[in-house]
Amino acid sequence: MTVRIGVEEEFHIVEVETGLLAPRADSMLEKLPAQTFTTEMQQATIESNSGVHDSLAGLYDDVLGARRRLDAAAGAQGLAVVAAGTVPLARTQDTRPTAGRRYRHMADEYRMIADEQLICGTHVHVDMPDRDLAVRVMCEVSPWLHVLLALSASSPFWLGADTGYASWRTMVWQRWPTAGPPGCYADAAEYDADVRCLIDSGVISDAKMIYHDIRPSAHQQTLELRICDACPRAETVVLIAGLYRALVTEARARLETTDAPACPGRHEWLRAAAWRAARSGLEGALIDPVTRHEAPAAQVVRRLLERVRPALEAAGDWHTVRELAQRALAAGSAAHRMRLAAEADDLLACTDLAIAETRGDAQPRRRPAAPARRLAPERPVAYPSGAGRTGFAGR
Repeated sequence: MTVRIGVEEEFHIVEVETGLLAPRADSMLEKLPAQTFTTEMQQATIESNSGVHDSLAGLYDDVLGARRRLDAAAGAQGLAVVAAGTVPLARTQDTRPTAGRRYRHMADEYRMIADEQLICGTHVHVDMPDRDLAVRVMCEVSPWLHVLLALSASSPFWLGADTGYASWRTMVWQRWPTAGPPGCYADAAEYDADVRCLIDSGVISDAKMIYHDIRPSAHQQTLELRICDACPRAETVVLIAGLYRALVTEARARLETTDAPACPGRHEWLRAAAWRAARSGLEGALIDPVTRHEAPAAQVVRRLLERVRPALEAAGDWHTVRELAQRALAAGSAAHRMRLAAEADDLLACTDLAIAETRGDAQPRRRPAAPARRLAPERPVAYPSGAGRTGFAGR
């Protein structure tokens, strides 16, 4: 039986004319179905939750439909939505936290970390038969998750400056006390005891604040992937979902055999692998999980494809995922495309590209001739020439 999947997508809300963040989630949600769309910590962010699907084709149609509804609700207010890790022209003064006791506590407790939560991700859920297996699979698939991050990388700019990274969202996200690679656990009881210890310490307030790259869902019987940037192209979401489901399926099959290897518990390198993927995207080297040495990103992506090919073929996903992976490698990361747009024009043109890709348009709309000077970055940073070119819900 094919394992079911679903995705959560986070979107920035921006003003069409300026590209700046617009804290208008509540007004947009008044026009959208509550079972599909919800708030996030910041009012300049909105989340969509797909249904649960057996097929990648069904998931793709669902994702496209949600994006169309969001685009219509935003356009009616002179706004647009952007599925990307960050938006180029974000400014912290242009947003505000969502009302409510939980978000108010987070804003007060974490201060600038919460204030600068101007980032969006893609989360993929895969059904699991029980939490014990979910915890064991989590450990088995963790060495490959940075490859999925590289495929999603879409956040090269931060507060108007080029960061030199393909996924600056990863760097911002890792400031939270529970972000990053998970530990290794024998079963759900051991994992849950660690979560309870963190809550009792006062560092986090609830299980939803376990922000590991992958985690058993706090409210669904799923294993949730959390490492990826939001993806401008819906096809990238489907690619990542297909690869992640295959990784989980392959790990489950190994764990069900009597000779399945035990996890050595040596996960220290995973944070370094995520940093490398965030820095390079698809345009530089990644860490090969088999050799632990750096290798060209395309080579590592192809190694992942071959590893999970039996699971992809069993699900009927092989040809779709292989084709989407080849397209992704040929086109480069979203971060690379965004940089090219900014270099050819400016950061507003980069935002227009992200809006168009989120909407599913082939090209951004044409704007009138630009004035000599655009909006100044909030924190200008000088980089050397060429730097950086190398049905489920709840946070």
